[in-house]
Amino acid sequence: MIPIEPITLKIGEKLKILRTTRALSLDEVSALTSVSKPMLGQIERGQSVPTVTTLWKIATGLKAPLSYFLDAPQAEYTVVGPEQSTVILGDSDKMRAYPLFTYDPVRSAETFYIEFDPDCCHSSDKHDDGVEEHIFVLWGTLRLVLGDKAVDVGEKQAVRFRADIPHSYQNLGKRGCAVYNTIFYPNH
Repeated sequence: MIPIEPITLKIGEKLKILRTTRALSLDEVSALTSVSKPMLGQIERGQSVPTVTTLWKIATGLKAPLSYFLDAPQAEYTVVGPEQSTVILGDSDKMRAYPLFTYDPVRSAETFYIEFDPDCCHSSDKHDDGVEEHIFVLWGTLRLVLGDKAVDVGEKQAVRFRADIPHSYQNLGKRGCAVYNTIFYPNH
């Protein structure tokens, strides 16, 4: 695992680059993301590590993929596993998301390996219009709540859904659940 300090600085640097290239003030970014101006400043200066929820708010508000903030240069081919990724924690550490393939502008996609502990319930704000997620369940059972519909996806099953609605990921089982999640961004 990569030490926290470089990750914190990297996320802050990426946020500042994105903000300044778009000629946005911290106040404007705060209004777009619903993250306070002081928190945004702390993140930019590397003084605070954002939670997965805060990072999603920033990414969604700025219409940037989450993995943009964790992006690393890509080789001609890459073999990766969760142990080589920076973990993103959510739902009181009951959800661990590992970016395997960060956002690629040619493919307009990013892929995560995600583990959900029992009783995990992680909510996600809606993504931009047209964004789609593909989830393949490796083990356990994942309940997705897509708007007002609940969909259970079992081991070795996959689901594809429009992610431009509020949605949540739930592990209601007594054992963990692991998935691959690929997010496609058609308008990027």
